[in-house]
Amino acid sequence: MTSLTQILDQASDRKSFNCGKSSLDHYFHEQVGQDIRRKLAVCFVLSNKEKRIIGYYTLSNSSILLDDVPEELRKRLPKSYVNLPVTLLGRLAVDKKCQGTGIGKLLLVDALRRSYEVSKMSIGSMAVIVSPKDADDEAFYLKFGFVKLPDSGRMFLPMKSIAQLFQNL
Repeated sequence: MTSLTQILDQASDRKSFNCGKSSLDHYFHEQVGQDIRRKLAVCFVLSNKEKRIIGYYTLSNSSILLDDVPEELRKRLPKSYVNLPVTLLGRLAVDKKCQGTGIGKLLLVDALRRSYEVSKMSIGSMAVIVSPKDADDEAFYLKFGFVKLPDSGRMFLPMKSIAQLFQNL
């Protein structure tokens, strides 16, 4: 399957990107390169035909406590695991000029597809987790089936649900 996004490279113009959320803009302008070099995250970007970055997201390995998983899922998991492997969708942002056009949804689907493929082929991951920054972010992820993890501020989507989206890949 052809990828919608590409891995961020050093030649990319990050400075012109502006999503309107200072923490996401600052991260993309100042910190993402360091995170990539330190192997803390991989950043994927979507560019327009003029090669201008219009959106990005980051993925990392992470874990969650078994006790943080909702009961209906937890009862089907082995009790010997204290921590469960997950994929962290750390940041997702769309340039202000492209907001409201469906780019966020495209980026999320691309991130879920990449996460599913890796979990299927090379690194175990039972879910994708996100940490919404505000109510708008939370509403966005709720629309796509993410579930709130109790008492953590994080949300997750089980890989089993993601697999149903991409079962024919």
